Amino acid sequence: MDVNAATGLAAFIDTLRERRSFERGASISISRAPGRLDVMGGIADYSGSLVLQRPIAEATWAAVQRLDRPVLEIVSLGRPPYTAALEALAPAGGPLSYDEARRMFADSPFRWAAYVVGVFLVLARERGLPLAAGAKVVIASQVPEGKGVSSSAAVETACMHAAACAFGIPLEPRDLALLCQKAENLVAGAPCGVMDQMTCVFGDAHALLSLLCQPAELQPAVRVPEDIELWGIDSGERHAVGDSDYGAVRAGAFMGLRILGQHTSVPGDYLANIAPEEFEQDLVSYLPDEMPGDEFLARYGASADTVTAVERRRRYRVRAPTAHPVYERRRAEAFRRLLPETGDDARRRQLGALMYESHASYGRCGLGSQGTDRLVDLVRAEGPEGGLYGARITGGGSGGTVAVLGRCDAAPAIERVVDAYARETGYRPNVFAGSSPGVMAFGIQTITL
Repeated sequence: MDVNAATGLAAFIDTLRERRSFERGASISISRAPGRLDVMGGIADYSGSLVLQRPIAEATWAAVQRLDRPVLEIVSLGRPPYTAALEALAPAGGPLSYDEARRMFADSPFRWAAYVVGVFLVLARERGLPLAAGAKVVIASQVPEGKGVSSSAAVETACMHAAACAFGIPLEPRDLALLCQKAENLVAGAPCGVMDQMTCVFGDAHALLSLLCQPAELQPAVRVPEDIELWGIDSGERHAVGDSDYGAVRAGAFMGLRILGQHTSVPGDYLANIAPEEFEQDLVSYLPDEMPGDEFLARYGASADTVTAVERRRRYRVRAPTAHPVYERRRAEAFRRLLPETGDDARRRQLGALMYESHASYGRCGLGSQGTDRLVDLVRAEGPEGGLYGARITGGGSGGTVAVLGRCDAAPAIERVVDAYARETGYRPNVFAGSSPGVMAFGIQTITL
């Protein structure tokens, strides 16, 4: 077991004992899932791109114990506890539909609990978990919320892994990730792609997860060479996958896919499979810069996306969200090819240029923010002379965290960027440094108290 993970496990168990969180003498299943730093790929995951992801050092711990009474008790340390009677989740003996569950949490002050209840509901609907015996779940997380580092996926994957073990439900690792994505999409109502959950499950502390999102095909991990380091810098601007900008950009991409489908066969129905040359020469002219939702619905009907809907009274960007995955996949492939090569300044500059291009593409989609743009500018100002070569907004955009690539000795330059941002904004960013193993590398720990 990773040394930091072992230390974290001991501290989590001590917390459970001190708080007397569980019934004595009964088995408790414990899992751990890290957050993730989106190095390349980001929002192109739902369009079939290659993505490159790094699990971060910060992680979420989840412990699950079966109960004899018919309740689901959820304790997330630092929040008021949430309790649901199983009869509310399974009226007349059958589990709620996903739509019913999503509505139950839509305006609830306990909306955060949807990510955990969703795990149990998905296990019930998709894997036959009987909602008869209850459970208690205790969560402790160091993955900060609203920073774009997948706090929700860390909660989901840690909880589902622990719950599946506690109830004896066998799950293949890939299925674990896909089922957690289903919980987030259909119960929590956040239209994320699958890269977050796959990174939380399969992440390697010493490499970047390489994932072709068609829908979730693992490829050989990419070693991070010793001359390079990666950091995440938090802008202080809250990010949420459920926010309208992300959902509108995703909807716009699927609108573009539908429009292009009238003129060509899109391989696999993934925008990322379109060659940039074909897109530029033959296809881009079919795409409007923007389009009202009612006009799209009248001309093309609904898009093929199962987790976003085109709203009649909304205007959508179409061309930029459609173009983004076409080019982002090639940027990610070039980044993957360049990263492991022998260290030299020219190679680092090429890697950084790919990150800056990706950041600019987010902006064209409407997913930039003042804070993340300023952080990227500060990194650019430090430049190779300070040991920093590239930066980009991460994940769903519209705030959150910026990923930075630099030399392994560039920590002082990162500190200067943080200092400058703090002087300008009054907010001192959190820096994500280091990595840690995913759910499968950590495994399950079973204890009794």
